[in-house]
Amino acid sequence: MKMVFAIVNKDDSSVVSEALTQDGFSVTKIATKGGFLSAGNTTLIIGTEDEKVDKVIKIIEEHSKSRKELVSIGSIGTATYSPFPVEVTVGGATVFVLPVDRFEKV
Repeated sequence: MKMVFAIVNKDDSSVVSEALTQDGFSVTKIATKGGFLSAGNTTLIIGTEDEKVDKVIKIIEEHSKSRKELVSIGSIGTATYSPFPVEVTVGGATVFVLPVDRFEKV
């Protein structure tokens, strides 16, 4: 058994979790915030059998796309403010897969 942690952009989280649920996976959603842009994310937690991990990752990849956004320098944590926005890549997903020694549903 594996535990999959997927950190996805808040704009993608509903679509990703709906796609996982429609495919029979149980998903827990936790609202989180990234450190670099201080932007809203959602951490999805999915417990699944070892042989289904690749399917989970494929669903996440299909529904969490990277995209470019313009942000002001002040919003990325620097002390210096610039009136010129900077283009950054947001979205996509960061996925961690961990082994589960024991699972019980009580």
